[in-house]
Amino acid sequence: MTARTETAVTAARPAPLLAFVVPCYNEEETLPRTMEALARLLDDCRARGLIRPESYALYVDDGSRDATWTLIERRHAEDPSCRGVKFAGNAGHQNAVWAGMETARQWGADCIISLDADLQDDISVIPEMLARYAEGCDIVYGVRASRSTDTPFKRTTARFFYALMRRLNVSMIPDHADYRLVGRPVLEALEGYGEQSLFLRGLFPTMGFRTAMVSYARLARQAGESKYPLRKMLSFAWKGITSCSAAPLRLAGLMSFVCMVVALLICAVTLWKYAMGETLQGWTSLIIVTLLLGSVQLFCLAVMGEYIAKIFTEVRHRPRYIVEKTL
Repeated sequence: MTARTETAVTAARPAPLLAFVVPCYNEEETLPRTMEALARLLDDCRARGLIRPESYALYVDDGSRDATWTLIERRHAEDPSCRGVKFAGNAGHQNAVWAGMETARQWGADCIISLDADLQDDISVIPEMLARYAEGCDIVYGVRASRSTDTPFKRTTARFFYALMRRLNVSMIPDHADYRLVGRPVLEALEGYGEQSLFLRGLFPTMGFRTAMVSYARLARQAGESKYPLRKMLSFAWKGITSCSAAPLRLAGLMSFVCMVVALLICAVTLWKYAMGETLQGWTSLIIVTLLLGSVQLFCLAVMGEYIAKIFTEVRHRPRYIVEKTL
């Protein structure tokens, strides 16, 4: 099959049943604006023939403590294309996205687009995502054109994180969060992924489906506050590293080996000086070596403990989340 014929075949994809997957956690301030914007976008895409008429927006309430679920119920009563899933408790952003994808697959979606409830991800590029899907792409990543709206600290740490992940041979799309289109073949393939510790940004690039990227400008948050302060960002980055790579374990082993070599050299020097009859002061060097070896050992134990904790989480086979209600 020639390239032109293949393109013609993949471009013949019919208009899909689209589901927006929107994880929500304490989003009562911004959710009404988001619901209205996504409803208008669905109507526009239906009118243009880009999606099937029964397409919908699926809001996943990740154990919110405010009126988020009440707003979803109220909107659902007015607009059946607004659907909802409510967790019994907070299960985390990645689990909320996963639950939305799994539910949309069960409800017959041909593709989903996941995006955050604050709408900082520019929804005006969604028709372009659908165009890439129509051309045969099963994963379309939304990628930030620039990070000019971030603080210098956040830009620097983000660049460091992506550079570190590259050095660890982890496949990731730089400046891509969880704004992506995922086709049904990918949704069905995800059934085979049973790990409890989810890091979706590192998972999708490893799946091997045909992909594309659409760039967009990150918008300012209109209401509410960010759900990812510095502490959560650092925790999320560490989770990504340990979920996608065993390199920290190897680093711990390398550090232990280096310290062992240094200790052996110090022992050899000490014995040589003793054999030559030199007086050794000893106290400072002894304390330095003790502290050095002790700190490295504790670091190695902490890294191994992190991976053992992940093993413990996996072998319990507990559900990632518990659904309390669905609309």
